[in-house]
Amino acid sequence: MKQTRFGKIALLCALLMIATLALVGCGGDKKSDSKKFINIATGGTAGTYYPIGGAMAEILNKAIPGMNASAQSTGASVANINMLKDGSVDLAIVQNDLTYYASNGTEMFKDKKVDNLRGIATLYPETCQIVTLADSGIETVADFRGRRVAVGAAGSGTEANARQILEAYGVAYADLSVQYLSFSEAANALKDGNVDVAFVTAGYPTAAIQDIASQRKVRLISVDPATADRLIAKYPFYTKATIPAGTYAGFDQEVNAVSVMAMLVTTDKMDDALGGEIAKAIFTNLDRLQSAHSVGKLITKESAMSGMSVKMNGGAEQFFKK
Repeated sequence: MKQTRFGKIALLCALLMIATLALVGCGGDKKSDSKKFINIATGGTAGTYYPIGGAMAEILNKAIPGMNASAQSTGASVANINMLKDGSVDLAIVQNDLTYYASNGTEMFKDKKVDNLRGIATLYPETCQIVTLADSGIETVADFRGRRVAVGAAGSGTEANARQILEAYGVAYADLSVQYLSFSEAANALKDGNVDVAFVTAGYPTAAIQDIASQRKVRLISVDPATADRLIAKYPFYTKATIPAGTYAGFDQEVNAVSVMAMLVTTDKMDDALGGEIAKAIFTNLDRLQSAHSVGKLITKESAMSGMSVKMNGGAEQFFKK
């Protein structure tokens, strides 16, 4: 009788121990499963994407339980789309014209269509800024003929913008001495007198142009409204913009320009629930983006679907339509 009772007690203890281990095990798995690792592709450290992407990673880590987000410096839009395509990043900041090209298989994505891109939000205008030195004698795009012009890195979004703007003025690459340079390379070349003009597509003020203006007096070249209309008629992702006087030290003129939009992009691999969480986290903490860079003031919930050039993540779309 005592043996039987002892056996029952031992069996009960064993069962309780197994149940406890199972619960601990399940709890551990649940905790592990809830961890979310997100890599955000940005751009070069001299551009705008990098500080904005870093601020986004901070927001996501604070606002979403279990989130482990990190931002990384990259070659910007084209490189970011390719990284989304191969799955090495989960989110990327990209120009809306580039997402249009990728999803339609045109320009630098000809025969390399990426049809699974999904938008989280559009962020802020990226203005096509055309900069020269004040003493260059260059005042209009017509003056570019025969000059050394930095059009952006080969195959970049800036290079496509430069080509399209020049085309709207009837100026071809054959009319110029074209230099394929990154923002920082173009800034150094302008300061050193090795190029005459540089195209920079980024939110203003841009660090690369501020760098030039800190050492040499600069002039921004205008895109007149009539030419902007022709450009927009052919490429509808452009919008008219104005660069305020005093944006760069020593240059106090307002300048007409055109812009594309920076976007936060993912792929169809991100589920709608997470996409919605990310949109909510970022757009309820816009003060952090504003402190990261002056373009943060242009990021609003009301404009988050303006210029959207790809299908949206379902959860993000639902958040903005509330």
